[in-house]
Amino acid sequence: MTESANMQTPAAWINEHFDDEVQFLQQLVRIPTDTPPGNNAPHAERTAELLTALGFEVEQHVVPTAEVETAGMQSITNLIVRHRFSDDGPTIALNAHGDVVPPGEGWTHDPYGAEIVDGKLYGRASAVSKSDFATYTFALLALKHSGLPLKGAVELHFTYDEEFGGELGPGWLLQQGLTKPDYLIAAGFSYQVVTAHNGCLQMEVTLHGLASHAAYPHTGVDALQAATQLLTALYAHNDVLKTRVSAVAGITHPYLNVGRIEGGSNTNVVPGKVTLKLDRRMIPEEKPAEVEAEVRALIERTVAQSPGIKLDIKRLLLAHPMTPLPGAAPLVAALQRHGEAVFGEPIPTSGTPLYTDVRLYTAHGIPAAIYGAGPRTVLESNAKRADEHLDLVDLQRATQVVARALAELLAAPAAA
Repeated sequence: MTESANMQTPAAWINEHFDDEVQFLQQLVRIPTDTPPGNNAPHAERTAELLTALGFEVEQHVVPTAEVETAGMQSITNLIVRHRFSDDGPTIALNAHGDVVPPGEGWTHDPYGAEIVDGKLYGRASAVSKSDFATYTFALLALKHSGLPLKGAVELHFTYDEEFGGELGPGWLLQQGLTKPDYLIAAGFSYQVVTAHNGCLQMEVTLHGLASHAAYPHTGVDALQAATQLLTALYAHNDVLKTRVSAVAGITHPYLNVGRIEGGSNTNVVPGKVTLKLDRRMIPEEKPAEVEAEVRALIERTVAQSPGIKLDIKRLLLAHPMTPLPGAAPLVAALQRHGEAVFGEPIPTSGTPLYTDVRLYTAHGIPAAIYGAGPRTVLESNAKRADEHLDLVDLQRATQVVARALAELLAAPAAA
């Protein structure tokens, strides 16, 4: 690659404009996107303004309010940027999500301050995954300014429904026929290329008993007592799940967690209703329909031992596991090759126990890999915990890796 007054290698351009990239990310972090409540359209609108100022044409796709409210959120506007280098060649999409869980307690930095301390940028979603809004935007900008003979197109997909399952984020864009890329790179971390992930079943289980005065407990049916028996059975089931070991590196075994319990009306009242919300993680080898049937059977069998209790089971989410598609090999290899060149160490492939929106793309036959800016593990970044942060060196290097991998995959054949 040669440079001229109007051309730079992608790496040189990224280094020269890295302060701009950091400022871009800071502006994104400073706008809350807590989900719930999920009022995310304002962030999308501001992101669109920033992208427009960088020279992109931005499509704003508003998800109908009725669909958003049915899903338990307030507003979603998904963004697509399309930049075409030529009419032929592949289209590679880059997807990151802007929605995030609320900050919670324990922060020593303002969760929306985007403060930089010792080379780290602090704030909710600084690592997962507003960081990759910046990674992908500036990787594409670097290609635009490189003058390289490229073919095909790059799309930026910035979506806002990952925390609630992605069906109104990438799922909605794909269902509406608004995009059908040939490859996908999705938000991830810098030291590995993730090629598989767990699935997730989330359920709401309601036990209906009969409330009564605590002075006359025999006149009621205690839903909480039945719930404690159910909790014991659910957690004991983890001993069974630990025996189902995945063959995918980075993934261990399935597990089940009860994340929320609500019930009762007052201290002096026998609880007449208790609701549990559970999360059952599936390894890639498992079949979601079989997992759901097993969990339902366990719940029904256990609750049947509590006379007078009526049971309601509602599926909240069924996210399928992601397994590699054969066509993803060139994408994965490019990310690994350029990752090793930039970071100076091998970049392995692995699975993750998380579930992501990537499954929605692979379900449409789109080969995908997960790679972006961040440390070696989710725990190191404090994602979804207090003091989430991103090492800015990882952001700079990951942007170079993505730009270099895109340049390779979109390279026009040399003239004869």
